[in-house]
Amino acid sequence: MVATVQRKRIEILVDNPLIPKIINYVKQVDISGWSVIKIASGGGRDGRWQQDEVSGAAAKSLILMIANQEKAAQLTDALAPLLDSHSLLLTIANVEVVRGDRF
Repeated sequence: MVATVQRKRIEILVDNPLIPKIINYVKQVDISGWSVIKIASGGGRDGRWQQDEVSGAAAKSLILMIANQEKAAQLTDALAPLLDSHSLLLTIANVEVVRGDRF
């Protein structure tokens, strides 16, 4: 059986123009890998939204990464001031990964 270790899966729903700013925070806490997944539409407390191809005003993406507990906590602390002001959705969950030394 392959051994696994516990890490944190971090997902950040963000308006596309903020992606570079969020990635800078990710780099500052030394999380080495992430993926950006484009989101077509969704809904929440403030109602439904969908990407507007003309202006891109409502375009959102999900930034996904895996990190150890320490780096996940550092990123959370760094992003805390932006959660309300930039309407970020930040989720963190425990995951089991193979080759945990990579995260």
